[in-house]
Amino acid sequence: MKTYSPKPEHIERRWYVIDASDKVLGRVASEAAALLRGKHKPIFAPHMDTGDHVIIVNADKVVVTGGKEMKKFAYRHSGYPGGITATRYDDLLRDRPVFAVEKAVRGMLPKNRLGRAMINKLHVVGGPDHPHQAQQPVAYTMGQAPEWPGLPAPKSIAELKTRHRTTGDPDAGEKPTAEEPDATKKPAAKKATAKKTTAKATTAKKTVAKKPAAKKPAAKKADDESPSAETTDTEE
Repeated sequence: MKTYSPKPEHIERRWYVIDASDKVLGRVASEAAALLRGKHKPIFAPHMDTGDHVIIVNADKVVVTGGKEMKKFAYRHSGYPGGITATRYDDLLRDRPVFAVEKAVRGMLPKNRLGRAMINKLHVVGGPDHPHQAQQPVAYTMGQAPEWPGLPAPKSIAELKTRHRTTGDPDAGEKPTAEEPDATKKPAAKKATAKKTTAKATTAKKTVAKKPAAKKPAAKKADDESPSAETTDTEE
């Protein structure tokens, strides 16, 4: 059996919405990271981004357990000596809930360029409304992996279907009319006549340019020969 490797044409990006209201921060982050990586798909590969887009709403209502809001800190360093700052999670969830959720999800993704590409598919909103209605996202239930519809149809089959429709396949129900081939042939004939006229014009230009060039040297020779003949007569 050959080892399967996902191809770019096999990856379809879908959109899912996770409601984080009264949900544990770690659980929401782990579910979102799994969707971003594509671990819910049978074609998952650790070296490729096979995941989907994830929208997290109500991020301001996420909770932490075990008293971690008073024990857990979010650290940041400015790069200078003594430039470390710590923010307790009760203040972080109150002031910057979107950043807290993004930080938790980012920590569960690969620490390389692949993880940086995956985090771009995460969209966190503090309230219940999000600006991605045009993508028709599907509500995601925590703990239940979404159904996978399977690999998309190969492009060669789609191309064959379109080709059959244009050539008059009886299944497609579309047949070309008798006027279509005539319309396609007429511009080709015009192009051929235009080429012939241009060729004639170029030949006419060449002939016109050659005639004066042929006459000039003949006139010069006649002038040169006449004085020589007179000199011979005088000498005699």
